Amino acid sequence: MSDQQIIVTVQGVDKVGIVATVTAVLAKYEVNIEDIKQTLMQGHFVMFMLGNIEKSKYSFKEIKEALIKSGEELGMEIWVQRKEIVDNMHII
Repeated sequence: MSDQQIIVTVQGVDKVGIVATVTAVLAKYEVNIEDIKQTLMQGHFVMFMLGNIEKSKYSFKEIKEALIKSGEELGMEIWVQRKEIVDNMHII
């Protein structure tokens, strides 16, 4: 199942609309959010999301590009990785 899961990391200076913008992109691209964690540290916003792309008609690449573009528009950094890759990095 982890081959259909993605990890989205968002970070930058806190501002209104970060969660709304990122989750709207995920909804548009038919990504199911399975888990979400966020924190604010001295005005610095950090969020981790676990999404499932199994039922999306969009490719991983299309989803990743859309999220990165939304991050640029927000002035935030967004990274998107396949969970399978992250899991395997810890095995080595």
